Amino acid sequence: MKASTHWHTLETADDVALAAYQRILDTAKSAIAERGQFKLVLAGGTTPEKVYRLLALSDADWSKWHIYYGDERCLPIDHKDRNSVMAEQAFISKVVIPKAQIFTIPAELGAEQATTLYQQTIKAALPFDLVLLGMGEDGHTASLFPGHKHDAEELVHAVYNSPKPPPERVSISAKALGNARQVIFLITGSNKQEAVKLWRSGHDLPIASILSDNIDIYIDRDAYQGS
Repeated sequence: MKASTHWHTLETADDVALAAYQRILDTAKSAIAERGQFKLVLAGGTTPEKVYRLLALSDADWSKWHIYYGDERCLPIDHKDRNSVMAEQAFISKVVIPKAQIFTIPAELGAEQATTLYQQTIKAALPFDLVLLGMGEDGHTASLFPGHKHDAEELVHAVYNSPKPPPERVSISAKALGNARQVIFLITGSNKQEAVKLWRSGHDLPIASILSDNIDIYIDRDAYQGS
């Protein structure tokens, strides 16, 4: 791991969510002051959802926020298992970010077409101000899974044969996710211990492919134990 990777170990998943929430708001303020906008990539998962519920209760200059998604499942647009539906319910429907600044992945069109369309969106957006990511038990992040091969130069990948349903997904690439002023990983739960150990010891996991100049890992004791 690069020297710019900082680990922050906290007691509980709630503590991880609170620390990330505060960091996001601070980063947003700085980005808006310096560049007039804040470009944030959202993650799916239970700990990010806690972060979004906190954001929904906060005050921010929402008119300057631009929202993107790290990955999406190829499901109907209103399906409960879509990351966009979770984020909408927990956060976006409760604040006043302009609709034109919310860039959902059109995954309902299928992986190939959605990838082609979202590639243009991401090309115009880079670099991001902050990318939020989680990690699965197998070391995957976004929808970048172990054993899957993608063109390293792509900004967005069509994902087939996902080990978790549904099989078709769309994911921003490691290259584009790393093209950010700041990357934050949220890792919680004892079921992540083995993947954390492998990551820290230099194994070739998808999560290790995210390279950026400024990476912060917020992790709870359950996930970090034994590392």
